[in-house]
Amino acid sequence: MTNPTSETAAPSIPVVDLKSLPKVSLHDHLDGGLRPQTIIDLAAEVGHELPATDAEELRAWFQESANSGSLERYLETFDHTIAVMQTHDALVRVAREFVEDLAEDGVVYGEVRWAPEQHLTAGLTLDEVVEAVQEGLEEGMDLVDEAGGYIEVGQLVTAMRHADRGSEIAQLAVRHRDNGVVGFDIAGAENGFLPSRFTEAFTYLAENNFPATVHAGEAAGLESIQDALVHGRALRLGHGVRIAEDIHLDVQEEDGRDVGTVTLGDLAQWVRDRQIPLELCPSSNLQTGAIAQFGTTISEHPIDLLYQLGFNVTVNTDNRLMSGVTLTGEFGLLVETFGYGLDTVLEFTLNAVHASFLPIESREKLADFIIEHYEDVMEDMEEFEDSEEFEAFDESDLDDTDQG
Repeated sequence: MTNPTSETAAPSIPVVDLKSLPKVSLHDHLDGGLRPQTIIDLAAEVGHELPATDAEELRAWFQESANSGSLERYLETFDHTIAVMQTHDALVRVAREFVEDLAEDGVVYGEVRWAPEQHLTAGLTLDEVVEAVQEGLEEGMDLVDEAGGYIEVGQLVTAMRHADRGSEIAQLAVRHRDNGVVGFDIAGAENGFLPSRFTEAFTYLAENNFPATVHAGEAAGLESIQDALVHGRALRLGHGVRIAEDIHLDVQEEDGRDVGTVTLGDLAQWVRDRQIPLELCPSSNLQTGAIAQFGTTISEHPIDLLYQLGFNVTVNTDNRLMSGVTLTGEFGLLVETFGYGLDTVLEFTLNAVHASFLPIESREKLADFIIEHYEDVMEDMEEFEDSEEFEAFDESDLDDTDQG
């Protein structure tokens, strides 16, 4: 993969490999994307006890815990990752590997969110942990560049909703706006902790022209989304999947047939008409029960409904370790489930480009690079389908379901 400012050669293999397509990741937690072996190594250094000390066994434990249906076990997974992310060197390593793993997945631009206040137990200050993570991100970007690839990653500094450090963390984010921090977020328990608790912080951010995305519409419903837009001044909704609860289907019988009419509530209408980006995380939304009102399988995820109705949908991973996913795998899952073509994958990707907190000039340059890459792939697909090889093509060669 090359820098967006460089010339790009058309792929030599006309079969679509989703992993090779350039992607944009907007909702990916640093403490939810560690490598199992890294957790084991760092835990040994600080004497932290783990449920397993074999990398594959530990990976399986994380995924089983996240899929257990037990909130207690799900939250326990983060106890282990955060515990090993308390020193300068540990934060540097985790951030560096995070970037390398994104690049391996085809991501060319990513925003990584994390809460500095959760990484102070070994004596580091808030500024020191932000600097350590930035050091690791830059090392990762340099390594990808040296290997002939390209990726850019920015920090989304996050405040925890149950704590009372919102203004302090907002000031931290603005203080590091020229050192890799591109935006602000609040995360943690949604129920009982509306963004209005952080009104002072969000006002400070607005006064300093600093962008915010807000976790809303995942564990909590429409009220959390409304509050994120009003008090959080959110430019994006972290998940936001439960906006679908404000979409109403009325089915009536006409001439012996069931005819459905879709009506959007005022909030859904507002979010759609103003194209407020939704940071949807399909597998995670299913895993955490965020879409329980709609069903228990990926085919019942409202992402397709939202897309068909014209909402500004982006596709993300949330916690790659816990959910056992990659962005390639999430796109592959949607392609398989809803029959999306390459044009839809491109549309989701461009939505993410334009929803990013990059300057508009950088967004336009990145969009041009991605469109050019997709056009090359589509042209190769057309040539392949017109060739004699197409009749012998085995669809099992289509690499669209890599889950990492």
